[in-house]
Amino acid sequence: MADHVDFVLEQWGRQRPDLDPSPMGVIGRIRRLARLVDAELARTFAVHGLDGSSFDVLATLRRSDPPHRLTPKQLMRSTMITSGGVSQRLDRLEGRGLVRRTPNEADGRGVLVELTEEGRALIDRALPDHVANEHRVLGALDESERAELSDKLRALLESLGDTIE
Repeated sequence: MADHVDFVLEQWGRQRPDLDPSPMGVIGRIRRLARLVDAELARTFAVHGLDGSSFDVLATLRRSDPPHRLTPKQLMRSTMITSGGVSQRLDRLEGRGLVRRTPNEADGRGVLVELTEEGRALIDRALPDHVANEHRVLGALDESERAELSDKLRALLESLGDTIE
């Protein structure tokens, strides 16, 4: 069986036999997979009235230690959303009553973002569906294949500098 990337690699092999296009096989599949997975995840998020970025913010707050409160900068680091994106996302989530901003007593100029009870209830409802969906998406791989793939992807991410500070 072949996928679209195999077709692309075959074409490059014919057109530019002097090049080794094998990295395109990996990168092309990662990019195509990311788009497909994002679409699958978006369906589950939408059932709960969320999009991926909103889910990410709520989940990041929920997995932080009680009282589930972070600075916008900590949210930006943990969610891979830009500072402008975090601000817009927080405005929307705050408007829906899912998070609230409070003054940061440790830094008079800053704020802290925390989950409201409604925000916590929503993420607690959405999370089991999200995890079940991810299990479904990875259903073609057994547990050892998932672990092996996860390890290889971690190594690749680390090689590109994506590590915990």
